[in-house]
Amino acid sequence: MTDPQNTVVPLESYDMAEILGDAPDAFGVAELGFTWRPKEHHFGIRAEPGGPLVAHAGLVVLPVTAGGRQTEVVGLGGVAVAADRRGRGLARAVVDGALDRARALGPRTAILFCRPDVAGLYARLGWHPVEGPVEVEQPAGPVVMPLRTLWFPLREGERFPEGAVRLHSLPM
Repeated sequence: MTDPQNTVVPLESYDMAEILGDAPDAFGVAELGFTWRPKEHHFGIRAEPGGPLVAHAGLVVLPVTAGGRQTEVVGLGGVAVAADRRGRGLARAVVDGALDRARALGPRTAILFCRPDVAGLYARLGWHPVEGPVEVEQPAGPVVMPLRTLWFPLREGERFPEGAVRLHSLPM
């Protein structure tokens, strides 16, 4: 039986401060000085229907060259769970809900960027490390992403291509 408090719903709009407060660096990546691409699809979990947002994940389809092949991936980002709600399965629920939608967007794999200290969470959710450097766009030109890059199959048996990876977009 599904816990109604873990029901993932599409969001027309949201305010990340509703989940994480107004901390200046809620995701712990401000020191990178990166420009980030906004997500186009947003999903959330509310404490109760019409109540405050307690979890969020966003998606965007991105062009990438991986292993010498140009394709698209679904980028997952903006994953957040309110501090007082962590450890209750909300991260799994909101990521799984977003990935259900990602399967309908077309690309065969999804990627995300994360700090090393949260990579284990994503590994438990079925994400795999991308081997080697990943280049991403920034206003001054391409740079190597210093965060961990992980991938997830959106189709059974799918593998992420081996070899050089270049995201032809701002990171999400």
